[in-house]
Amino acid sequence: MSQTFRHSEIIDIARRDGRVTVEGLAAHFGVTLQTIRRDLSDLAEAGRLDRVHGGAVLPSGITNIGYEERRALNTDAKTAIAAACAAEIPDNISIFLNIGTSTEAVAHALGQHANLLVVTNNMNVANILAANEGCEVVVTGGRLRRSDGGLVGNLAAETIRKFKFDLAVIGCSALSEEGDLLDFDIEEVGVSQTILAQTRRTFLVADRSKFTRSAPALIATLAEIDTFFTDAVLPDALARSCAEWETGVVVAPPGGGLPQPGS
Repeated sequence: MSQTFRHSEIIDIARRDGRVTVEGLAAHFGVTLQTIRRDLSDLAEAGRLDRVHGGAVLPSGITNIGYEERRALNTDAKTAIAAACAAEIPDNISIFLNIGTSTEAVAHALGQHANLLVVTNNMNVANILAANEGCEVVVTGGRLRRSDGGLVGNLAAETIRKFKFDLAVIGCSALSEEGDLLDFDIEEVGVSQTILAQTRRTFLVADRSKFTRSAPALIATLAEIDTFFTDAVLPDALARSCAEWETGVVVAPPGGGLPQPGS
């Protein structure tokens, strides 16, 4: 395989898994460790990866990757997480679903639910749930973010304040080692914080790639979340923190395995 094709696939693997290792890539491509180290150095010089001990991670930044690219990432993990989350959502409640490809996966998983009032600032969620006659769908106002169909700003927050939801399902762009939920858009952060203030319970849906990403704006912490649905066991320190905060963790592995308690 040529260097150009290796570089492209290395980036794809990093986006899928959040990080890459020298040994793992060498085994994957059947090349020497030295070759992979050169590849990672080239990608780091181009600003496409940040080198870390033993491998590389996606670079920290202040802008998110493109929406269609995010939608295509970790689809099996998002499907498993969404199924586990939907299984914990009863019929006959009010629920908020916010912006993100993970919450869209949850909307797909709600296809058989009945008598739900679903409020959303995600045009894609609204379109998905339009096919479920058992859901009454309310779309907030707000400024349309054409890149992902999200509605943000003061008008979205004002609509949300008119409700008290039984449950909110939210996503995030990144999750720090300390359990901070992070995002890139300060307007979206303000809306997410309003959602948290207007709900009785909150579920977070986020796959393992969020553990190794960074974003500049703080939404909340896992201490404010009732249950966190993900696809990988949490790092030990974060798992201990979730136990102290009484934040439930459900690990839903891709490929059909049964969801497991994560802490």
